[in-house]
Amino acid sequence: MRRLLFAMSLMAAATSMSYAQVAKPADKAKPTVAGPMEDVNHVIDNTVDSLNKAMTARIKPGTSRKGNNPVLFLIGNSTMRNGTLGNGNNGQWGWGYYEHEFFDANKITVENQALGGMSSRTFYNRLWPDVRKGIKAGDWVIISIGHNDNGPYDSGRARASIPGIGKDSLNVTIKETGVKETVYTYGEYMRKYINDCKALGAHPILMSLTPRDAYDENDKIVRVNKTFGLWAKQVAEQEGVPFVDLNEISAAKLDSYGHWKEKYHFFKDHIHTSRFGAMMNARSAAEGLAESKDPELAPLQAMMINVALPVENFKREPGKPVVFFTGDSTVKNADKDEDGMWGWGSQAYTIFNPKKITCVNAAKAGRSSRSYLNEGRWEKVYNSLQPGDYVLIEFGHNDICSMTDKKMRGSIPCAKDTCHVYQMEESKQYEVVYSFGWYLKKFIQDVREKGATPILVSLTPRNEWPKGKMERRNDTYGKWYREVVAETGVAFLDLHNIAADSYDKIGKEKVKAYYKKDHTHTSLKGAQHNAKCVAKGLKKMKSPLAKYLK
Repeated sequence: MRRLLFAMSLMAAATSMSYAQVAKPADKAKPTVAGPMEDVNHVIDNTVDSLNKAMTARIKPGTSRKGNNPVLFLIGNSTMRNGTLGNGNNGQWGWGYYEHEFFDANKITVENQALGGMSSRTFYNRLWPDVRKGIKAGDWVIISIGHNDNGPYDSGRARASIPGIGKDSLNVTIKETGVKETVYTYGEYMRKYINDCKALGAHPILMSLTPRDAYDENDKIVRVNKTFGLWAKQVAEQEGVPFVDLNEISAAKLDSYGHWKEKYHFFKDHIHTSRFGAMMNARSAAEGLAESKDPELAPLQAMMINVALPVENFKREPGKPVVFFTGDSTVKNADKDEDGMWGWGSQAYTIFNPKKITCVNAAKAGRSSRSYLNEGRWEKVYNSLQPGDYVLIEFGHNDICSMTDKKMRGSIPCAKDTCHVYQMEESKQYEVVYSFGWYLKKFIQDVREKGATPILVSLTPRNEWPKGKMERRNDTYGKWYREVVAETGVAFLDLHNIAADSYDKIGKEKVKAYYKKDHTHTSLKGAQHNAKCVAKGLKKMKSPLAKYLK
């Protein structure tokens, strides 16, 4: 209830212009103008930026240019570039950090010139003059700014622009410094950026703001289509420049997620994005550009890459569901030498009827729940899912590894929704690392979101025999699996104990044939045995997937 009331109040404040607040112009001959919009965000930047630091930390405008290739300049605030260094050391990321992934570096370079805390007004006055020096004919400039265009006109950060797109202006004296300044409407600042770009022979593009973590009365993400989004669109139409509704594209994605998933796209507050949110917004911006019918964007579109969603490479047969296997080397290994190491997923054909269901082994050796996600492997599975599909999820063997070494595999050892910012030892990059249970819950929700069925599979047992019995991990990973099951209600196949029970019956000496190389990785015989245990588990739990078994 508290969240709903907050969201409703936030929406009301953000979608209305405070015309009742009338500012007193310095020149009494001038008519009064609309008062500034209320600062409903109440967010203080976690890493306060000084302009001096910013000017040395950000790349000098235009210096990324390769030969005579154009540069794509990004103009924005902390939602585009967070922190002085923009490196995620506070767990918050701006989408400009990832935008280069959608452009061919051999044809164009992307420069993120955004800075936290800037409004359309303060960026134009303080940073734009230097950016302008780096712009050449043929360059491109994306302007997506407005989150900070509120608060007082003449005190504090003095960032507010006049609401709307009119020609109103206001002469103010900054209370703390005595500096005099003329303040313009949001639309007028947009026109200034546009006119400056055109004068330099560059191509300006206006984008609406990234969405906030705020809901309207219909439990949908609040849009800015009555304020900044509308104003940017109107100015773009008036000036004949491309407009991309980034706010709507990303908000529609957030609306399609459950609240738990939507929430982790933000970090620490309701505006600044996590790595997930930043990557989503970067893709949304790229999709908006690539899908635009505006002929002005054709040259830029020709330089774009990676816009199509990555998917698993397999042939889907009409009317036939697909079962995906995700996991580590115990699910997919070299799988080619009888004396080598095999994963049970490679032997799925021995238990599933290929005439009824398609098996896709998307597992990868050496991966943990965390690295499988971070490397984009889960994204391929997610993008490939259709209603009626199944996904078997088995991780844990590598989640026990270091959090910060070069493999970056370790997850926090629990099932709670917890996380922590770590700096990696080799790359020196920062990452928000989550718990083992959190990663499992993300996979589960993603699968359900697509109308498919997730099945959690406990990790295979190791060939270790404490007290004469095969090892069990029911006090660690087994425990966390069960806690996730209890929280999510997901189907659970306890492969760990099913296989361990069977190995206890076979006996320690004979089980050696199932593990030829080490105590973790199975031989072909071991992989086939584990596949049979999977089939046994599906039948025991009366899973709908069992009807596709041989």
